[in-house]
Amino acid sequence: MDLIFKTERLTFRQFDLSDTDFIIELVNSEGWIKFIGERNIKTTEAATAYLQNGPIKSYEDNGYGLSMVILTATNEPIGMCGILKRANLDHPDIGFAFLDQFMGKGYAFEIASAVLSYAKETLNIDTILAITDPVNVSSIRLLEKIGLHFEKIFTFPDGTEKLMLFKT
Repeated sequence: MDLIFKTERLTFRQFDLSDTDFIIELVNSEGWIKFIGERNIKTTEAATAYLQNGPIKSYEDNGYGLSMVILTATNEPIGMCGILKRANLDHPDIGFAFLDQFMGKGYAFEIASAVLSYAKETLNIDTILAITDPVNVSSIRLLEKIGLHFEKIFTFPDGTEKLMLFKT
């Protein structure tokens, strides 16, 4: 488990293959399904494939990716956050998701702010994007609070869903 950094209340570390149970819980949470979508990850095998082909591959290819957010005091995993490099966006983007019971407690702001600083200062990424569903009011507020500004409504080339694009 590669520690990336700690904040006042949170530990931020890379995912590894021992995190499959948490991935299954997170991607099947109400908030994830509502705002990110059904990923059909219900088994350890599916969660392993998600980790290998998603975050772990991104660490190898880009030197960064989505990582685990843990409550330092209890060592309890509560969500994920990180920088992604998508082939169909001009710049890397920040992403985050938390278990429903940990939303509204300031954890997302704490880690997303720290991830933005890490991306700029350590990874030397000058421009960071973010995408969100226009109905996801809490994500929109968070993106604005960490300093991103609405750019436009867009659709990925292979999709039909209208999304909001934000930029630093």
